[in-house]
Amino acid sequence: MDTAARSAAGSAPAPSGPLPVPAAPAPAPAPGAPPEPGGSRLAGVLTMVGCGVSNQVGAALGSLAFPVLGPAGVVAIRQYVAAIVLVAVGRPRLRSFTARQWWPVVLLALVFGTMNLSLYTAIDRIGLGLAVTLEFLGPLAIALAGSRRRVDACCALIAGLGVITLMRPQPSADYLGMGLGLLAAVCWASYILLNRTVGRRIPGAQGSAAAAGLSALAFLPVGAVVVVRNPPTAGAVGYAIAAGVLASAVPYLADVFTLRRVPAQVFGLFMSVNPVLAALAGWIVLGEHLGGIEWAAIGAVVAANALSMLVPRR
Repeated sequence: MDTAARSAAGSAPAPSGPLPVPAAPAPAPAPGAPPEPGGSRLAGVLTMVGCGVSNQVGAALGSLAFPVLGPAGVVAIRQYVAAIVLVAVGRPRLRSFTARQWWPVVLLALVFGTMNLSLYTAIDRIGLGLAVTLEFLGPLAIALAGSRRRVDACCALIAGLGVITLMRPQPSADYLGMGLGLLAAVCWASYILLNRTVGRRIPGAQGSAAAAGLSALAFLPVGAVVVVRNPPTAGAVGYAIAAGVLASAVPYLADVFTLRRVPAQVFGLFMSVNPVLAALAGWIVLGEHLGGIEWAAIGAVVAANALSMLVPRR
């Protein structure tokens, strides 16, 4: 569930999208709409803080279920939770959808599932902080794409150096995990672009709800296979459900509240801190330790987005 990317996506909060596991799009006003002043803005900022922590803690708790359910099983349960929340809120009128409306919804469902599966598998292989940082390149690329500002070219260079540092050759490097993190980034960027199309063609959150429902249906066989091959424990299911609630339902509801109270620039700037929150959650909840070089690389990616957001566009 996003960055400047969420602003780029219109009313779509990101997987966060782990990504930043990303949450589904919220029926919020356009990011350019004037925010509510005073106490409402403070409430919005506090909500953003809680949302970011919820998102990354949810992903960390989901990781605790990997030994029993595996990444695919955790993602399946998370997709079910996301579908329940979005379908209840969006109430899609599926029979009224035309072919022109259905195709981006189907693609969005495919991207949604692939994004979460690749991200959670990357988390299992390379850790939460590094996986979320790589995934974050998707919305960052959308934010910088097409810009002719020199500062954005510098931001792209800074982010690129950070990624090269994270992916530098070393004996313990897991290149498959890194590749999956980059796949999640591509999916998040695609998710943003598809959300624009869905938002233009289908009113409210109906399109997003329909996509979440389709994605959950696609993961039903995955859930069945997981149950048959490795019967889940109550604790593992609880962790997976917590991941769905904290990383999908809470960010969705929080973004509806936040986008009405803070400027899009502030929203995007705060969301850029998610890789840091992910690394901290991985350290506190999962005991994942990053070296100084890894922290510097994560900081470079965060700084690139922050710089792009802080410098006014003319």
